[in-house]
Amino acid sequence: MATNASPPLQLATAFRPLASAAGGGGGGLLAGGGGVATGRGRGRAQRRVAARSVASDRDVQGPVSLEEGLPSVLNSIDSSAIASNIKHHAEFKPLFSPEHFSPLKAYHATAKSVLDALLINWNATYDYYDKMNVKQAYYLSMEFLQGRALTNAIGNLELTGEYAEALKQLGQNLEDVASQEPDAALGNGGLGRLASCFLDSLATLNYPAWGYGLRYKYGLFKQLITKDGQEEIAENWLEMGYPWEIVRNDVSYPVKFYGKVVEGTDGRKHWIGGENIKAVAHDVPIPGYKTRTTNNLRLWSTTVPAQDFDLEAFNAGDHTKAYEAHLNAEKICHVLYPGDESPEGKVLRLKQQYTLCSASLQDIIARFESRAGDSLNWEDFPSKVAVQMNDTHPTLCIPELMRILIDFKGLSWDEAWSITERTVAYTNHTVLPEALEKWSLDIMQKLLPRHVEIIETIDQELINNIVTKYGTADTALLKKKLKEMRILDNVDLPASIAQLFVKPKEKKESPIKSKKKLLVKSLDTIAEVEEETELEEEETEVLSETEEENVESKEVEAEEDSEDELDPFVKSDPKLPRVVRMANLCVVGGHSVNGVAEIHSEIVKQDVFNSFYEMWPTKFQNKTNGVTPRRWIRFCNPELSTIISKWTGSDDWVLNTDKLAELKKFADNEDLHSEWRAAKWANKMKVVSLIRDKTGYIVSPDAMFDVQVKRIHEYKRQLLNILGIVYRYKKMKEMSAEERIKSFVPRVCIFGGKAFATYIQAKRIVKFITDVAATVNHDSDIGDLLKVVFVPDYNVSVAEALIPASELSQHISTAGMEASGTSNMKFAMNGCILIGTLDGANVEIREEVGEENFFLFGAEAHEIVGLRKERAEGKFVPDPRFEEVKGFIRSGVFGTYNYDELMGSLEGNEGYGRADYFLVGKDFPSYIECQEKVDEAYRDQKLWTKMSILNTAGSSKFSSDRTIHEYAKDIWNIRPVILP
Repeated sequence: MATNASPPLQLATAFRPLASAAGGGGGGLLAGGGGVATGRGRGRAQRRVAARSVASDRDVQGPVSLEEGLPSVLNSIDSSAIASNIKHHAEFKPLFSPEHFSPLKAYHATAKSVLDALLINWNATYDYYDKMNVKQAYYLSMEFLQGRALTNAIGNLELTGEYAEALKQLGQNLEDVASQEPDAALGNGGLGRLASCFLDSLATLNYPAWGYGLRYKYGLFKQLITKDGQEEIAENWLEMGYPWEIVRNDVSYPVKFYGKVVEGTDGRKHWIGGENIKAVAHDVPIPGYKTRTTNNLRLWSTTVPAQDFDLEAFNAGDHTKAYEAHLNAEKICHVLYPGDESPEGKVLRLKQQYTLCSASLQDIIARFESRAGDSLNWEDFPSKVAVQMNDTHPTLCIPELMRILIDFKGLSWDEAWSITERTVAYTNHTVLPEALEKWSLDIMQKLLPRHVEIIETIDQELINNIVTKYGTADTALLKKKLKEMRILDNVDLPASIAQLFVKPKEKKESPIKSKKKLLVKSLDTIAEVEEETELEEEETEVLSETEEENVESKEVEAEEDSEDELDPFVKSDPKLPRVVRMANLCVVGGHSVNGVAEIHSEIVKQDVFNSFYEMWPTKFQNKTNGVTPRRWIRFCNPELSTIISKWTGSDDWVLNTDKLAELKKFADNEDLHSEWRAAKWANKMKVVSLIRDKTGYIVSPDAMFDVQVKRIHEYKRQLLNILGIVYRYKKMKEMSAEERIKSFVPRVCIFGGKAFATYIQAKRIVKFITDVAATVNHDSDIGDLLKVVFVPDYNVSVAEALIPASELSQHISTAGMEASGTSNMKFAMNGCILIGTLDGANVEIREEVGEENFFLFGAEAHEIVGLRKERAEGKFVPDPRFEEVKGFIRSGVFGTYNYDELMGSLEGNEGYGRADYFLVGKDFPSYIECQEKVDEAYRDQKLWTKMSILNTAGSSKFSSDRTIHEYAKDIWNIRPVILP
């Protein structure tokens, strides 16, 4: 084999977590990837354990256990011992000047102390998994929005009180120390936060699972709010290091781009040449709540082997060339979702996705081979491995697994396909066309030539299946299905299939046989003319019999030369790009496709993937999203947690949210009402401080806190919210002071969320919100009756403050466009009442909490197509109040910025991004009328508090624990594995 061929897949002797770690009074030193732990204090040596085999039969429901125990975490630890451990880390693993024990220094030392505890359970967990050789799930996601780790980790370890007391002994406050931790910038929105909730539930419920992602150096971006709206700068969250990760320089895998494919003498395909990088593992322990199970999040960074550093160029002074390979590799993990407007941006995104897939699968396969030992059988792979693709970003797992099995492991195509299909599953998160990824085939062909070969073969097999399913009698139906289902779009059909779409050419009628035509001889030309035209010609000359024979002879020759016509559908259109439809590949290559809310899963089956659903109905299922009650109630809202535990009789609800329903019987209890309102007030006071610190605005805790925090997007309709606020402000300005007080409940309207840097319309919406805020908040006539706040750089930590304080939360997307949403669940859990459309998980939340405890407005999903059609036909008549608001904005009351583009998107009759595609104008009257009902309900605080309690009581379904149990049973076929 050529020296530049793809290196064999490594068996990675150190693919496991570190073998042992020291705990106790002193700080532990970890000796390499499998070293022995030593420490100044009492160390804990890991005991070898006896394993027993585990059946993978789905019908066996009981958890796996071990008969011989493993060391427990920090037994009999008190605050003094913890303080000693923290002090040790501060002194002997310094990152800062030793003179001053600052909160930042205290945070890093405390984090390392907690990590000592986590590593004991982390190692025990994976030693156990290895010995038991259990089936394990692997969750691949481009995002993991973890949030701060310190309070979560010590909470899960049940050591919050001890660590608080230990820091107090050292002159520090736990809350101040925890606030020093920057949010890990590994995600942006609901996709990443869901992945992190799932990791928490997997560990808490003792399921064997890992997460795989990329270690972004600068995250998405840090959002600044200026007079010009949103500005973006790099988020340098790693500036002071990340104390929760273990850099695994002993665990790395080669990843290749470009090059070419050749066939070797052994008959196998070899991908040679090109650009080679190295993916290096960084492990982050994920602790479960009240359990020793500690799972792993493995993040990949990218670099190049040392030999790729061009020392000759460096010594010659060409430093740029010397570092070129290094820089090309490193930039893969610089930024989450780099701009892809340019070809270079598209290539970088595709490199990111392939790096995640290739490194992770090599790692998974190495673990499978090591655990199997001498009894390796590739047919066992799906019974030991489940790979979940979180959205379409990890789609390349499918051709990559095929490539490894065929090219490296020597399996046949059919064997590899059977294994791949039984291993991989896909979660769909969107119905938006632009979010169902399509990659340029030309770019992929250059970057990943072997994968394109595999994808082309999969596409060919799919075409054959479609023809078999629908037959050839109805070519119109067959054409429709091929258009919808093919993985490759605007790519020639195979010749054998193209034959089915041949259209016979229409033969011209013989001029002799036609009774309605005469032939005219004019010099050497024979022309056809209609009979009625010919009759008008007086000098018509009828052809002789000889001439007629000549004409017939020429006509036959012409017929013989003519060819049947191919339907243009079978050939690619050179004016359009050739693309790979990643979502289609996910559906074809996996054994399961799930939506994330009941209404979304129905849309997936009936609309987005209807043809696939017809072909493989058993592949499709629903898994309504959930969120972890540990982070989103227990830890972020301790005031409410205490109340819930008191009134339900225990804190069992943290692990079994069904217990929350017990609050229903106390929904009218005045004592509970009093405690409930006091907890809400305390949380609101925290947000008053947060708003002051982040924006400079002073808001009143007596006002209703009305919150919409999520990614800025037109379909999420932050524009509808702010237009409603403008309407409210305009009406206030038209009233006397007395009328205002009678007519309106005081509100603080809080926004937060990032607009993608290249999404101009979303950035206009941010600018508009901040302009309205600048006007309203400085209007002395309005005072505390209305405040508008945009909290910059919204992240998990900000959410943990805002959500417990919120009283009304807006989830107002255009019906049918939000797959699920998870923030709506968090708000409901914390006793916040929702206003929203029948979209995503709103539908199920409303069912669970009670229709009377949810403010509903707007068109429903089944009406949307008809409403857009009505708009396109010019039949829509906007509500006068909507026109009134637009005129008010254009009057310049909110500044000199030109909002014609923003307002123009709400006008006209057709066009995506125009003609009010997201139906803001249609839903506006329903929305403002619903807001009047909100005001009315809020005036009755007894009613409002009861509604709040019933929202918490009805939110039990929306725990990610329930969701993970369903994935484990219905998709992954894994069982809990409990450490003794």
